[in-house]
This record gives sequence, C-alpha cells and structure tokens, in this order.
Amino acid sequence: MAKETKKVPASKKPAPQVKAARKPNRPKLPRQKTQKKPAGERSRAPKFRSLTPIVPPQSVAGRALTLVVAIMSFLACLTVGGVSVVWDAADDWQNDLVREVTIQIRPAEGIDMLREIDKAVALTQEFPGVETVRALSDDETRALLQPWLGDGLELESLPVPRLIQITVDDPEALDLSQLRAALEQEVIGASLDDHSIWTSRLSAMAGAVVLGGFAIMALVLGSMVLSVVFATQSAMAGNKDVVSVLHFVGAEDSFIAREFQRHFLVLGLKGGISGGAIASLAFLMLDLFTRRGSGQAGSDQLSALFGTVSVSLPGYLGVIAVVFLVAVLTALTSGLAVKAHLKRVD
Repeated sequence: MAKETKKVPASKKPAPQVKAARKPNRPKLPRQKTQKKPAGERSRAPKFRSLTPIVPPQSVAGRALTLVVAIMSFLACLTVGGVSVVWDAADDWQNDLVREVTIQIRPAEGIDMLREIDKAVALTQEFPGVETVRALSDDETRALLQPWLGDGLELESLPVPRLIQITVDDPEALDLSQLRAALEQEVIGASLDDHSIWTSRLSAMAGAVVLGGFAIMALVLGSMVLSVVFATQSAMAGNKDVVSVLHFVGAEDSFIAREFQRHFLVLGLKGGISGGAIASLAFLMLDLFTRRGSGQAGSDQLSALFGTVSVSLPGYLGVIAVVFLVAVLTALTSGLAVKAHLKRVD
C-alpha cells in the first residue's frame, strides 16, 4: 500500500522569509558643536539699532532752531570780541601811563622857574629806570592851554605851571616814592604825578566791562538753552509714538537720548559755526573800516578810544570756543530733556 501523505493546512504553513532591503551607506556628517552663551549675555536686553533716525533731520522746527542758535552764537561771539577789544585797549592805556611820569613845577614869587626846571631834570636823570627827561617848551605849553584859554597867551604874565615829561624804561627799577621825596626836598614847588588814579580807574573799567560781557554771554547762552529745551519737547511730542514704543519694548533711555543728542549736536554745530563766521566777518569789516577811514570823525574817535579797533588772536580763539560751547550745550540740554521726559513716562 502506498504511504499516504499528510496535507498540512495552509494556515499552518510557515510564511516565506523575505529578505529586507539594505539601506544605502550614507557618510556620517560631523556634529557641529553649539557654543553655549554665558549666563550674563543671555540675560542682557536686546540692543536696538536705529536704521532710520528717530528725529527727522529736515523739519521746520529744526531749521528754526538752527536759526535761533546761529543768532545766539553771533551775539555771544560779538560779546567776546567786544570784551577782547576793550581789554586790549585798557592794557595799552595802562602800559602807556606806567611808562610816562610827569613832574609839575608851580610858579612862586622870587623863584627862577628855569633854574628849578634844570634842577628837576638833572635830579631825575640820576635815578635808575629813567630813559629820557624832557621839559615842555613854551610853544608846547601854549598848545596845551589853547583849547581853554585861546591864542596869544603870555606865559610870563600868568601863573602857569611848567611840565617835565619823563619816559620810563623799566617801571620796576624806578622807585617813584624816592623820586617824589627827592623832588619835593630839592626843587621848590615840584610835584610828581605817576597817573596812579587813572591807572586804577582804567583797571576798574576793564574789570567791569569783562564782568558785564560774561553776564551778557551767560544770558544769551541761557536763552539758547531754553530754546533747545522747547525744541526737544516739540520733537518728542511729534515723535511720541515712536519714542513710547521704543521705551516700552526695552530700549534704554540712554539709547533714545543719544539719538536726540546726535540730532541736536548737528543743529548746534551748524548754528554755532554760522554765527561765529558772521561775527568774525563783522570784526574784519570793522578793522578795515577803522584803517581805511582815518581822517573821518567816527573813525578818529574810535581810534582815539581804542586805538586800532581790531580783535586780537585771543578774541578769535574765544569765538572758536563759543562755537564749540554752543554745540556741546545744545547736545547736553537735549539729552537731559529727553531723560527727564522718559522718567516722567515711567
């Protein structure tokens, strides 16, 4: 009998083994190491960079402020130049008065005037520091008295004092008190005039002019500061939304203040340079007028008071200092005004 083969049910047959597809070998890329930020940098507030300026560079308020700053700078530079002219003139006057001394000999009965004049001249020439000693002639004495007494004066019939002019070479070497005592002892009716009263008055006048000039310049700069404060408040009011957004998203007050400072520094430089340049041009025109207008009444009067009306080098250096002072004050004032406003917002 043939062997019967047992049929295995289909459900019990083993499933055919399917070989898994191999994955293509891909090159392994090196891992990039990420650098950990320090804890201090992670906690910092984000920095803001202004791609466009907060304050518009060209505006009606900006042009008006530039004009105001130019006018204030011009007035301040005029004050500095005027103080420089008066100070130089007073210094020249003092030097002239210190280097000239006058001996006055009053006439007296029974005294030979010419002999006393010769004694005074010979005595004065012995002192150190004296350069020249010269007695005024009769014609020079008449010329001095002519504006008050008229022409045709007879000096012999009038008790007119005679003058001796002394030119001092070294004011420190000449002992005026000793010379005065020797003249009063040796020469009858002689007195020494060292112009100390005029020198003290000139010093007081020059000091008063300098103090007045500084006071005027302080008032001018104060007015300019107030103008900058109002202009800064106006600029912040016009850019209120931008400033508020920057402030509330974390921008530091110093960042916003620097933006305004940069804007007003440029305005201050423009106005200061314009005012200083116009003032310097006015000084040059005045100098040219006094030099070319010699012989005219106005020019001669100015020359008699101040000599050649010209601003010296310290005056022009003062003008440059005023220009930079105006620019710095403008920037600082705007920055302080912005910070004060932001503190009130907080």
